[in-house]
Amino acid sequence: MDDLLADFLTETHEGLVALDSALVRLERSPDDQPTLSEVFRLVHTIKGTCGFLGLSRLEAVAHAAENVLGRYRDGTLPVTPSGITLILSALDRVKAIVAGIESNGNEPVGEDAPLIAALNAAAEGEVAAVPPPVEVPQPVAVAAPVVPAAPVVAAAPPAEEHAHPVEAHAHDPAADAAAPGAGGVAAPQTIRVSVEVLENLMTLVSELVLTRNQLLQLARAHQSDAFAVPLQRLSHITSDLQEGVMKTRMQPIGNAWAKLPRLVRDLSHELGKKIELDMRGAQTELDRQVLELIRDPLTHMVRNSGDHGLESPADRRAAGKSETGRIILNAYHEGGHIIIEVGDDGRGLPVEKIRAKALANGLTTEAELAQMSEREVLAFIFAPGFSTAQQVTAVSGRGVGMDVVKTNIEKIGGTVELTSREGRGTTFTIKIPLTLAIASALIVEAGGERFALPQIGVVELVRVGAAQDGAPRIERIKDAAVLRLRDRLLPLVSLAGLLRLPPASEDEGFVAVMQVGGQAFGIILDRVFDTEEIVVKPVAPILRHITMFSGNTILGDGSVIMILDPNGIARAAGVGLDTTAEEERRGVPAVGMRSDASTALLLFRAGDGGPKAVPLGLIARLEDIPGERIEMSGLTPVVQYRGGLMPVVPLSAGWMPPGGATRQPVLVFTENDRAMGLAVEEILDVLDETLEIQPGTGRPGYIGSAVIAGRVTEVIDTAYWLAQAGEDWFRPNRPSRADATRPRLLLVEDSAFFRHLVVPALSAGGYEVTALENPVAALKLREEGVPFDAIISDIEMPGMDGIAFAQTLRAGGTWSEAPLIALSSRAEPTDVARGREAGFTDYVAKYDREALLRSLADCLSAPLAA
Repeated sequence: MDDLLADFLTETHEGLVALDSALVRLERSPDDQPTLSEVFRLVHTIKGTCGFLGLSRLEAVAHAAENVLGRYRDGTLPVTPSGITLILSALDRVKAIVAGIESNGNEPVGEDAPLIAALNAAAEGEVAAVPPPVEVPQPVAVAAPVVPAAPVVAAAPPAEEHAHPVEAHAHDPAADAAAPGAGGVAAPQTIRVSVEVLENLMTLVSELVLTRNQLLQLARAHQSDAFAVPLQRLSHITSDLQEGVMKTRMQPIGNAWAKLPRLVRDLSHELGKKIELDMRGAQTELDRQVLELIRDPLTHMVRNSGDHGLESPADRRAAGKSETGRIILNAYHEGGHIIIEVGDDGRGLPVEKIRAKALANGLTTEAELAQMSEREVLAFIFAPGFSTAQQVTAVSGRGVGMDVVKTNIEKIGGTVELTSREGRGTTFTIKIPLTLAIASALIVEAGGERFALPQIGVVELVRVGAAQDGAPRIERIKDAAVLRLRDRLLPLVSLAGLLRLPPASEDEGFVAVMQVGGQAFGIILDRVFDTEEIVVKPVAPILRHITMFSGNTILGDGSVIMILDPNGIARAAGVGLDTTAEEERRGVPAVGMRSDASTALLLFRAGDGGPKAVPLGLIARLEDIPGERIEMSGLTPVVQYRGGLMPVVPLSAGWMPPGGATRQPVLVFTENDRAMGLAVEEILDVLDETLEIQPGTGRPGYIGSAVIAGRVTEVIDTAYWLAQAGEDWFRPNRPSRADATRPRLLLVEDSAFFRHLVVPALSAGGYEVTALENPVAALKLREEGVPFDAIISDIEMPGMDGIAFAQTLRAGGTWSEAPLIALSSRAEPTDVARGREAGFTDYVAKYDREALLRSLADCLSAPLAA
């Protein structure tokens, strides 16, 4: 008997025990919907799993019983005692078949047609005779499995940290004794222990850790050498005991994934699809109880991805994708949480179908639906019984699965989030918060209160203060606090302000630099005490709506403090995650900077008209320069800046150096060893907006206008103003009209400065742009089958340069016929000839935006020349 079948038999025994008692409860209370849902899910799990193991007889009986339960759950058939009796008869037949499988490893021969006919008749509302009860045969060679009433886990043997448990069977003592005597190797000794016992052990160890911390703190306070040695010994023993108990509860998540490769293989054959399963982070450990709760949800999600998410090979070819679809499983620890992601590169969720189904099912009204965002509409798939499938299959389509995911995850205080892009795929992110665990944390203070900050998300601690020479200082752009840290602007979050505590002075204190996903931000703190191992307690239900806390703990002095959740703090403060980094880590193809994504913008005032805007990613620093430091070099204002002369370009006409003590706000742009300052009147704000630019009327220095923060705002043409600083940057140019359509462009450019420069200009020209930093990332997109209308590439890049990139593309593959434009600072005839020989369609010098837009228009209006 293989491991998959043994696991199935063990789980089925536990499910059958739960089903017996649940059906009795349902008979007593026919309107008990939670019990009815539990019965349906258990039978559905048995049916679905045996179908993939090729147990056709067992599947047929379970499927017929599931049909009746489905009518009960939908409310189209009343629950009656005779119906419950019929379901119990079906379960008895399942037990008989399972017993036969245990005896010889195969399904026993038997006749189930009368029982199935009775179940089918009951599903149609007919009164059918109940077949005579079936006596469950007992295995001859192996005793019946002993199944405890409570959920159980296998205790790991001392010699093997994560040994697989020996299965729910009684062994012959004589045979066991004979094996060592005959020179055989005895099997590892394991026992099945109730989760409740391990929970109690963990609780006792947690209290022991707290007591140890209290004793250590008392010893430090009283400087008692007599207790130092025994306390140190107690500390070591406590740590070893805690580690041992944790090991009995922790298992790699790969144990829950063991059956999925086989499941995906059979699913691929059944559906006629090519499916590849990519499993990452299989060694990520989590609590066994949590593992059991997520096992079935993960199975449902993988089935749904294969059935609903991935297209057929023909449809994928038509969409420009590879024939083989991918299902990605990923698990990792982040910020003290366990993150599990299930994604695919399929068709994405059908938003319009979900809207129509939600309306038809009475889940919302047309007025409410009109006000909902796309994310809110997609959330309807978590509603019980919700499905957009056209027909019910043995794989999916009954509306069971996603509600199971949500229910089981919420039982342990977790959350499940959904991201989907039509034509690109869907990713579900399951976030499980800290429960009973011991973690290392910084004890910090803000607003007079102490908190625990998990060290796993802390990149560095920075001491700030205006009185210290050379120390970073907290600055403000309008109402937003920022920190200039190593030539970058780091957004800051005031913990005291976020929690509505009394604020402290920002002249002195600390900033904890956090990394959440791909986004870095700082948390302003008053004090930092020390690091301490803390026992994590779940957040009380009354506080669970405050997402800034992931738990609470007791310190050595007996104080109860809250544990901060960096992810929750980022969301509460409006600090967005870096979508590109998130998608790349989850296995969704990296899309880099997108013209349709949210962009960080700096708003300022200068010259006539309303506010002006520039992408924040272009700006290296914000300076407030004293007027007397601005000098004239001929007709050009300059300032001595970092060992050189930096030209200061005024944005408004008639600007004169302020002189004296008056300070001049300057936006500093740098690239390699070049720098330029743009003189403005006032810096207004920093915010995130989707930059939808309407082309202007040809006014020099401006790409066009966009509605930002509710006001019409001119977006400056940074290239124009950089050109005013000298020919070392590039030639000035004027904006061009946008095309009516939005072709998709891929920009490959290793300089982040030029990416931020080119993307808004191309977006204003009517293109949808994906920007990546190197050809390797671009080739990954090609492997995923992502289509583009044209490709723009730099030439001089580390690693694979633009010439090698062009040669690779032209050698074959999805993009082999796409227009390919070189964008380079080297545009001599020999360079152009070399580029065309490599396969480039056209060659444009940096940064001639007018020539680039003209080249794109020419390339996209005619097929690639032979």
